[in-house]
Parts: sequence; structure tokens; C-alpha cells
Amino acid sequence: MSADIRRCRWAEGVSDAYIEYHDSEWGVPVYDDRVQFEFLILEGAQAGLSWSTILNKREGYRRLFADFDPQKVARFTPRRVEKLLGDASIVRNRLKVESTVSNAKAFLDVQEQFGSFCDYIWRFVDGEPIQNRFDKDADVPATSAESDALSKDLKKRGFRFVGSTIMYAHMQATGLVNDHLTGCFRYEPCAKLARAS
Repeated sequence: MSADIRRCRWAEGVSDAYIEYHDSEWGVPVYDDRVQFEFLILEGAQAGLSWSTILNKREGYRRLFADFDPQKVARFTPRRVEKLLGDASIVRNRLKVESTVSNAKAFLDVQEQFGSFCDYIWRFVDGEPIQNRFDKDADVPATSAESDALSKDLKKRGFRFVGSTIMYAHMQATGLVNDHLTGCFRYEPCAKLARAS
């Protein structure tokens, strides 16, 4: 990858995987329920940790959590959870692993009520990605009125590890919000994707 490409500063100098994630995924609108579930689990797992830690364990999560199939994860037994807690390829935090199973059940309930999780979550931005125009990393917020509302509603539905900060990160990752800095080479492509949606 070219070193003279301008990126959001948080993506620079960490790892090739981090740069690849920034360049190809972060801020791209997601309309696939399985991908939404994946980010819901990964963002929750990140709480208190760095995103690079989670990216390094992403393949482990895919392997151990049935490629993020919520129907399969919802059927995980306590015995299966104990086995997961012994595998270093994921974050071995009991509350986070157990919440993955309960969140999968809540996710299925949302799908049943709204037709899809995407139909549900995109309602919080009126079906259209929010296009912020920040020039500096320091300008990017940790939460928003939309993430506050989403977090509150998810908690009411039984989801865990869905605080407003976590949900704002989820919204950034899945393109409900375009928080690429205006000087980043990905800002305009993500804005175009938003307009196309």
C-alpha cells in the first residue's frame, strides 16, 4: 500500500491488518445481518481493549462462533461456553463470551420483529448514513444522540456490552456514520456509497 496515501491518523503505523481494515471496511454501509452480528460481537469484545487486539483474534472468533451465524451461536450450551473460555484465539472473558450467546438470542428476536437486524438498526439514522465532516481525530466524538438511543433500545431488548461508546464504534464500523476525516482518501468513496444507498 502506498505510504503517501492520506488516512485517518488512528489507522497509521499499527499493522497491515489495521490499515487494510481502515481502507476496505471501516465506514462502508453494511446491509448484511451476519456482518452486523459480527461487528456487534467484535465491538463488545473490544471493551477495555485495543481494536488491534480484536483484529488479531478475528479469525479465531469466526472459527469458534460459527462464522457469526446468530442462529448457531444462540444454541451454544454452557458446556460449549466453557470450552470457548479455554481457547486463547479469542478474548477469554466469561461475561463477554456469555453475552455473545445471549446477544445472539436477542438478535434473532429483533430479526423476527423487524424482518432483519439491518431494518432495525438503520432506523436510528433514518435509513441513511450520517455524513460527518471532521478535519482532526480530536473532533470525532465517542458517542452521539443516535448511539445513545440505539444503546438504550438494545439494552431494553436484552443485549449486553452495547453501551453508547461501543455502539458508536459499531455505527462507524458498519457505515451508519461516515467518520473518515475529510482529508482521508476513504472519505469521499464512503460518502458516495452513502449517496448510493
